[in-house]
Amino acid sequence: MELIGTVKKLTDIQTFQSGFQKREMILLTEEQYPQPISIEFLSDKISLLDHVSEGEKVKIGINIRGREWTNPQGEVKYFNSIVGWRVEKVYDNASGPEPTQPSNPVAPTSADATNSNPFEDEEDDDLPF
Repeated sequence: MELIGTVKKLTDIQTFQSGFQKREMILLTEEQYPQPISIEFLSDKISLLDHVSEGEKVKIGINIRGREWTNPQGEVKYFNSIVGWRVEKVYDNASGPEPTQPSNPVAPTSADATNSNPFEDEEDDDLPF
């Protein structure tokens, strides 16, 4: 899956006792009602955020992960996380090159320039439509 939006916030790298590391990005989606989405980058994927700044528009490749956990009281809880695995910067069309047009556009013919009926020379046929 992919998400496109503006980087709202980048957190610092978190390192846990086990040596596991993660860094989070908050992405503000571009919808009628923009949503701040927290995306985790884990271990070797943390470096993908080195060249990303807050305020930039990006496209993020994501996976959705789920976990089941049983609390001390025996209740089963479910958690979801969004994990990023790819980051691409997105450039607005206004800042990129303009679309090109053919250098030799076809000139309109005289038939195109008049408002005459192109079928006026054809004979009537017997088709019902």
